[in-house]
Amino acid sequence: MALSRRSFSALAGTAVLGLALSGARPGTEASPHLARFAPTGPPPLPPRADGRLHTVGFDRHSLLVDGRRLVLWAGEMHLFRLPSPSLWRDVLQKMRAHGHNAVSVQVAWNYHSPAPGRYDFTGVRDLDLFLRTAAETGLYVVLRPGPRLDAAGADGGLPGWLTAAEDRDKTPGSAYLKHVEEWLGRVNAIAARHLFTRGRGTVLLYRIEDGHGGADGRARLDRLYQKVRADGIDVPLFRNDQGGNGHLLPGTFSSGDQRVGWLHGFDGSFPPDRSPSAREYPGTHGGTGGAGAAPRSGDGGGGDGRSVAWVGAAAASRDGWHAGVRHPRDAAQVRSLHLTRLAHGITAHQVRTAFGGTSWGWLPAPSVRTPYDDGAALDEGRRPTGRLVPVHQIGHMLQRIPDFARLERADGAKVPGLRTYHLRNPDTGARVHVLRNDGDRKVSSTLRAAGSDLPVTVPARDARLLVTELTLGRHRVRCSTAQPMLFLAAGRQDVAVFCGPRGETARLLLEYAEEPRVTRLSRQAAYVYDRGLLRVTVPLGAGGLIGVRVEDGVGERPLLLLFADEATSMRLWPYDTPEGSLLVHGPALLRTAAVRGSTLHLTGDTVAPTRLEVWGPPGISRLTWNGRAVPASVTGSESVRVHAPLPGVPEVRLPVLDGWRMRTENPEAGPGFDDTDWQVADRAPSPGTTPVPKGRSLPSADACGFPHGDVWYRGTFTDATGVDSVALTYGAGPHGLLMAWLDGHPLGTHRRPGPDTDTHRKGSGTNTSVFPVDPWLRTPGRHVLSVLVRRTQHGRDGAREDAREAARGLTAVSFGGSAPKVRWRIQGAAAPDPVRGPLNNGGLYGEREGWHLPGFPDHDWERVDFPRAVRRQGVTWYRTTFALDVPSGVDASVGLTLDDDRYRSYRVQIFLNGWNMGQYINGTGRRTFVLPNGILRTRGTNTLALAVLSELTTLSGPGRVRLTLLGAAAGGVPVEPVESPGH
Repeated sequence: MALSRRSFSALAGTAVLGLALSGARPGTEASPHLARFAPTGPPPLPPRADGRLHTVGFDRHSLLVDGRRLVLWAGEMHLFRLPSPSLWRDVLQKMRAHGHNAVSVQVAWNYHSPAPGRYDFTGVRDLDLFLRTAAETGLYVVLRPGPRLDAAGADGGLPGWLTAAEDRDKTPGSAYLKHVEEWLGRVNAIAARHLFTRGRGTVLLYRIEDGHGGADGRARLDRLYQKVRADGIDVPLFRNDQGGNGHLLPGTFSSGDQRVGWLHGFDGSFPPDRSPSAREYPGTHGGTGGAGAAPRSGDGGGGDGRSVAWVGAAAASRDGWHAGVRHPRDAAQVRSLHLTRLAHGITAHQVRTAFGGTSWGWLPAPSVRTPYDDGAALDEGRRPTGRLVPVHQIGHMLQRIPDFARLERADGAKVPGLRTYHLRNPDTGARVHVLRNDGDRKVSSTLRAAGSDLPVTVPARDARLLVTELTLGRHRVRCSTAQPMLFLAAGRQDVAVFCGPRGETARLLLEYAEEPRVTRLSRQAAYVYDRGLLRVTVPLGAGGLIGVRVEDGVGERPLLLLFADEATSMRLWPYDTPEGSLLVHGPALLRTAAVRGSTLHLTGDTVAPTRLEVWGPPGISRLTWNGRAVPASVTGSESVRVHAPLPGVPEVRLPVLDGWRMRTENPEAGPGFDDTDWQVADRAPSPGTTPVPKGRSLPSADACGFPHGDVWYRGTFTDATGVDSVALTYGAGPHGLLMAWLDGHPLGTHRRPGPDTDTHRKGSGTNTSVFPVDPWLRTPGRHVLSVLVRRTQHGRDGAREDAREAARGLTAVSFGGSAPKVRWRIQGAAAPDPVRGPLNNGGLYGEREGWHLPGFPDHDWERVDFPRAVRRQGVTWYRTTFALDVPSGVDASVGLTLDDDRYRSYRVQIFLNGWNMGQYINGTGRRTFVLPNGILRTRGTNTLALAVLSELTTLSGPGRVRLTLLGAAAGGVPVEPVESPGH
């Protein structure tokens, strides 16, 4: 059944960010960004800070930059998950090389603000540097400063101090909104220096807030829109309708100068083991009809019936979690999801995540682990994954073939067993056909299109894209069974690349009134000319990159056809220079290209020895690679090809970790420990979502000013003669833990389970553990009950559960057999590290004393060897140093691997040069932790400290601890050491 324009325009949703573009209503003022008609044509040039004024607008089809249509293919990354500014350039260059033309960056308030009124935008928090680097790389920026983020970070990106500083009122005029406006003001002062509209940078779009709807949410948005505009941000603004629930649809709230014709974002998610058809349209879920309510509000609430087009961004590349089990997305699922977006007319895409990075320190939300690369195209170690293939192919296609910027639904034949979509560009007549297989078996059939029966094979839960009636320069493609990947003018010829899976046959028909001159550059290609059609047949993958050159005798520009299987397509790199476009084939990565005279200067990466061939502007006859001249010559296909392969990466050797020294801690458990400097826990319990019993409750750790990491409690009381048990109630989040001692004697440990379907979004869960008291401890006199709580961070606020208000720490204590009066003191993390920030440290004794820092004098610690087998309740520290000597010009990604008997119960905080790189929980499966270069000295000495928290029920390690080479490449970027102050 044909779909109406409104239905067609709705975006299908897996974790999707969409941008809705509404039309003006009579009597209302249209947005200054709402553009008039623009035809299909060449896209804008890659962005840079050029000092010129630019226009950024949109219509119901796409964004428009300086009047040219732009298909946005933005990859998301979080600079707070890569605490090494030098590596920002590495990731951004990889994103650009693999097809992205924009980066979507979330800016976490809690990462930059250690205390009220204090902000840090230096070092690993240098937002100005990040935005400059993005512009230098040639990427647009979608800036997302929150204040709430959906990046699975602690507290949804809100600072820990905010819980104690604010009341729960978030209405306009509240203390919360005043803090928010101060935060946005600091970000906006930086962003204003990088606006693309002013030629100062490449910030193209700005997203406000995430989450809450309702009247209060709309009122907050009103105020925040006004704030951002008042700060001089003049690019289009948009917000996110969390979950696609339709709470904040066009016309439901004011947006200053964008009362109509404004951008509207929405997202949703579903486990990746479900096909895209599970949520074919956003409106099939959500309490208010989902984002599908948007087509019903096409008139912006005014009732004049004007249609709304949806421009969306697919955040479709993250793995899903269900009942604590990962559901990884493979390349087929990622391709299926993105092609579904395209089939629904989406032209502004957000690929989430392009690079996930590391949730280091106390950064992760309760539902995630240290690595945030689940489903990312580039993994935590900055290495390509199989999911990068469709991102690379589709991204370059959307950038290099302008027909995709304006597609509308068209009629077409159905294919049994496949979901088929037919689209047409009304300007060029080009047709696009998306065929999706939602089943569990491969489907082979034919598609009737362009007067032919095109053979198609779509594997299970995969999709294919075919084109018909597509014009490439002066050449017209009647049909192609292989997906077009790119088209560009390289010197005196045009180059078109078609791609598909290895083993499939690409069939391409081109229209020529007379028989053209055809030159086979690869013997695997076959062709025949018959009745106005040139039929080219190529077995993909049979010989690497397969070429055919076509000269029609009419135009002066030949067409070079290149066919690539998936592996070969990942070594094709288009690049634009002021002298013209070029295409590079061979290396593992192309970073930069510059033409100077007759020499083309290239930088990039190689892993294995590889050939290098370039099609580019005329006059190029010489090449350099990473600053060194490489012998090359011009070929008959007008390329420049090197005479010998580029060298691969040399061997990288890693040292054995030995020379360990050990010291036990937790003196806080002993009765004689001096806690007079600790804070007295005599505050009333803070209001929140955690129920606590009257008369025996304690204030939360957040309320006492300890929003991150471990927290100690010491309760002093007199006379334990009648005490036979102690009941401790605490809130700690998934994988949280409580340990208790009475007068230094271990009472035991309680552990909370990890996140599952029922609990991972709930913030108010608590546990009560009852510990028996041995008879010999039931004596008169002074006693000390010591409690250590290891907590995870708060989750993000949600519409149903205010997870940030859930208590963390010890919340209530009661005694069995007696009711002594207890005076409590509490201690958590010391003042935030001025360089590493507030999320680096918790309240362990060793952290407060600097045992994790380089240069700490550990010469009197006990020498030990690994593996260890110790039975002890509490904290034990291990330290060693190691030196690396990675060859110059090599980018080596190194990890720390821990491995032990899975039945041993302990966990390890990992500190590298004083930086908290995450928590290892033995038995949960996570073994290798990425050590980012910059923090890791790849040509120097490093300090490694492990804080092991163990319990009495089992032996504890660490077991085997070793450095692991995750990957290496010759090339990379220069890496400056990250500041790592010592003891």
